Amino acid sequence: MCGIVGIVSTELVNQQIYDSLLLLQHRGQDSTGIATMDGSVFHMHKAKGQVREAYRTRNMRSLRGNIGLGHVRYATKGAANREEEAQPFYVNAPYGIILVHNGNLTNTRELEKELFNIDRRHTNSTSDTEMLLNVLATELNSQVYGKELLPNHIFNAVKSVHKRIQGSYASIALIAGHGVLAFRDPFGIRPLVIGKRITKDNKTSWMCASESLVLENNDYQIYRDVEPGEAVFITLDGDIYFEQCAENPKLYPCSFEYVYLARPDSVMNGISVYEARLRMGDLLAETIKKTISSGEIDVIMPIPDSSRPAAMQVARQLGIEYREGLFKNRYIGRTFIMPGQAQRKKSVRQKLNAMGTEFKGKNVLIVDDSIVRGTTSKEIVQMARFAGANKVTFTSAAPPVRYPHVYGINMPSTNELIAYNKTIPEIAKLLLADNLVYQEINDLKKAIITDSTISNLDMSCFDGKYITGSVNSEYLAWVENTYSS
Repeated sequence: MCGIVGIVSTELVNQQIYDSLLLLQHRGQDSTGIATMDGSVFHMHKAKGQVREAYRTRNMRSLRGNIGLGHVRYATKGAANREEEAQPFYVNAPYGIILVHNGNLTNTRELEKELFNIDRRHTNSTSDTEMLLNVLATELNSQVYGKELLPNHIFNAVKSVHKRIQGSYASIALIAGHGVLAFRDPFGIRPLVIGKRITKDNKTSWMCASESLVLENNDYQIYRDVEPGEAVFITLDGDIYFEQCAENPKLYPCSFEYVYLARPDSVMNGISVYEARLRMGDLLAETIKKTISSGEIDVIMPIPDSSRPAAMQVARQLGIEYREGLFKNRYIGRTFIMPGQAQRKKSVRQKLNAMGTEFKGKNVLIVDDSIVRGTTSKEIVQMARFAGANKVTFTSAAPPVRYPHVYGINMPSTNELIAYNKTIPEIAKLLLADNLVYQEINDLKKAIITDSTISNLDMSCFDGKYITGSVNSEYLAWVENTYSS
């Protein structure tokens, strides 16, 4: 999971990109980068850490041009603490290409051999993004050798990329002297949306971003989502071209975007994230009714912030008082995307504080968006008990996470997943909770795709069904051995 943005504008884009990355900070806090294009000259700055820490006035002044892209990184492939792994990545031929990528490639072992032995290309990091960039550069070079670059050359190159690359990828690239290319994998696993803005002098600016809220906050009208397998090319003058580049595209957006990753004020694939989370609460309440007597619960509380919509609906459906008893330190990042169990565990106590008056002597039902490793959940149950709670019922708006996620979320190891090979009572015991209730898998799917044209979701971390054919038991074992934190 990362956040990406690309802009073709009638004015300088450095501030727009910076503002956009602030809005996408929740999608990655390991590193960030901005690249702009002034004519055919690239300007780039990238650094470790969060957006507000990474850019100074001198950096922003150097990012000249009306076209550019930006990235915030959450490390899933490559080391989190190495600046060399930060995006964007650059190659000088053909033309010069700079690229950012959100997702995970699942055939990197094969690509590494192909790039070195066949394409004669060198990558200088362990990032799959650099591999994707070099595959794109190779295929584009084969299309344009000795020719003037045209949109059909770019689209033909993307068609070849789709045939060589497996996994999830939403990508944006700058092509020196020509424009911006955006494309999405044939399953549309990771999100990418396009926005349009008409200036007073009737000129058009375009923006592509991971989430729709970025477009709206920069006064762009949502134009539409990039379709699965589709490529979009925007020229320096703002002319836009679309083409479907996959042979058999199917939309399988990642269900975890709606559970946790995305901001609630975004719309992805035509689905409001906030409304999906409300429906998760409605359906979770039905499961709670079947499991626990309402007389055993005094108050319902969310774990801020992403579980709040679901918790409000649980309280409403059960007719039980909704209270805020856990308060968040806004200066601590999202614990889920912090590297290493020790850092996650330490950050829970720094991030959340339990207010004793809301817990003392009460039977409390706590709603979280999901339970992955159980680190946060166990700490919160203990905090509730220390604050004086009589009984603690813990609930999850998502089903048990029993399988690794290989499409852009750092869940590579089954050993890290608290629900792996365990029953719900066994998990409750580990969490020190009196009761534990999970969302049903079918209910999660129903909550997300209700009143939508979407019929499928990637739910691999819940049901173990991987939509890209290269993911098998051998691959999962390799991922676990290679990328476990």
